[in-house]
Amino acid sequence: MSKEENFIQQINKGYLSQGESIILGGAMLDGKALPDTFVKIPLKTLNRHGLIAGATGTGKTKTIQVLSEQLSSFGIPVLMMDIKGDFSGVAKEGEEKDFIKERHAKLNIPYSVSSFPVELLSLSKQEGVRLRSTVSEFGPVLFSRILDLNDTQAGVVSVIFKYCDDNKMPLLDLKDIKKVINYITDEGKNEIEESYGKISTSTTGTILRKIIELEQQGADLFFGELSFEIDDLFRLDENGKGYINIIRLTDIQDKPKLFSTFMLSLLAEIYQQMPEKGDADQPELVIFIDEAHLIFNEASKALLEQIETIVKLIRSKGIGIYFITQNPMDIPSGVLAQLGLKIQHALRAFTANDRQAIKQSADNYPTSEFYKTDEVLTSLGIGEAFVTALSEKGIPTPLVATMMRAPMSRMDILTDTEIEEINTKSKLVKKYSEVLDRESAYEMLNKKIESAQEQAAVPEEKKQESNEPSTASVVTKSVLKVVTSATFIRGAFGILSKMFKK
Repeated sequence: MSKEENFIQQINKGYLSQGESIILGGAMLDGKALPDTFVKIPLKTLNRHGLIAGATGTGKTKTIQVLSEQLSSFGIPVLMMDIKGDFSGVAKEGEEKDFIKERHAKLNIPYSVSSFPVELLSLSKQEGVRLRSTVSEFGPVLFSRILDLNDTQAGVVSVIFKYCDDNKMPLLDLKDIKKVINYITDEGKNEIEESYGKISTSTTGTILRKIIELEQQGADLFFGELSFEIDDLFRLDENGKGYINIIRLTDIQDKPKLFSTFMLSLLAEIYQQMPEKGDADQPELVIFIDEAHLIFNEASKALLEQIETIVKLIRSKGIGIYFITQNPMDIPSGVLAQLGLKIQHALRAFTANDRQAIKQSADNYPTSEFYKTDEVLTSLGIGEAFVTALSEKGIPTPLVATMMRAPMSRMDILTDTEIEEINTKSKLVKKYSEVLDRESAYEMLNKKIESAQEQAAVPEEKKQESNEPSTASVVTKSVLKVVTSATFIRGAFGILSKMFKK
C-alpha cells in the first residue's frame, strides 16, 4: 500500500461519522488536496468546544463563516462575538467566483450560494439589538470577580446585595449600587452596623473606585433594563435555519473589561437557565468568541477560574464554545485542555520567539507519520489548516492538513444600508429598543434620606414653637401688667394721703 493510499484509509476511517456531520473540507497530503477525502465533524461532538487559531490573513474568519453556515443549515443557532466587524456578510448570498469553483472541484464538494438569517446585536450605542443585564442578575459573587475584589471586599458586596434583598431594593444599574455604597458609609451607617456589622469606609471606597473604572469602559450602557432574554438566541427562521446572532464589538476593542463582563455574564446565565441535555445528537447553541486573547490577557485569576469552570460545565447543557485567536498559547492551559476541535491555520515565524511559539503550538497537536507539524504550520496557504477533532465515540481524530471549503455567503461586510435593512425588519430590535428606568435602589434610598431629613427637622420646629409665646399668654401678661400697675398706683395714692393727713 502506497503512502497516499495509507493516508486516505486512515483519514476516511478517522473521520467516519454515522450520524449527521458538517464537512469542513478535504484532506491534503504533500500540499495536494485529495478528492473525496472529507474532513467531517459529527454534530454530536460540537458541544465539546474548540479553538480556531492562525496568523492574521490566513482564513480564520472564513472558517468561522463556514462553520456558522453549516450549523445554521442544521437548525443550530450561532452567537458570534465579532470584534473586527468582518463577519456580517453571512447575511447575504456569496458569488460563484472562478477560484471558489476550482477549489470545490479539487475537493469534489458541490458549491452553491446562500444567505442566512442574521440578528445584529450591540453592547454600545451601535444600531442593533441592545444587550443589557441588571446588577442583581449578576449576583454578588460574579460581580465581585469582575471587579477583581479580594475576600474582604467581596464580603462587603455580599452584604450590599443582602441589604438590598432584605429591603426589596432592586439593583438595576451601576448608579444603584454606587448609591447603596454611599448610603451605608454615611446616612445609613448605624442601620447597617446594627443589622449586618461594621463596614470599613476604606473597603467601600476601593469597591466604588473599581465600579467607576468599569463604568468608564462603557458598562453603564450594559447594566440596566430591559434585560436580554437568552431564549432569543435560540430562534429559527421560517425555513428552519438557526439564526446567526452577531454581536458587533468593533467599538469596544479598547474596553476588554466590558467585553469579559458581558461574556461571563452571558455564559453564566445560559448555564443557569438551560436544562441538562446529556448526550444529545446536536448542540443547542454554538458560541464563537473572536480575539479571545482580549479576555484572557486582562482577566484576573478569579475571573480565569470562573471562565474555566463554566467552560467545563456548560457543554452538558448543549452549548459549544469556540475561541478564535492568533496563537493557541493565548488560551490558558486549563481552558485549552477542554477543547475538542482544533483548527490551526498558518503561523508566521519572523523572530526567535515566533519559532519557539510555533514549536509549542505543534506540541499541542497529535503526532502524525504524514506531517512534520512545526514545518507544515508555517507553509499552509490561505484557507488551509490543520484539523483534529473528536469522533462520535470521543476519540481524537488523526491530525490532517485540510483545504477548507468556501463560504456560501458573502465574504465581505454589509453596507450601512444593508445593516439598516436587517435592523428595520428585526423583531428583537423593537423589543429591546426601549430603556427602562423603574424605581430601584437609587430612587428608594433618596426617598429614605429625604424622609429622615424631614423627620429630623420636625422636633426643631416644635422646639422653636414652644419658645414663642402664644397670643393668649401675651394678652394675659398684658392684662396682668395693667392690673399690677393700677394696684401700684392706688397703693401709692393711699400712702401719700395718709402722710398729708398727719
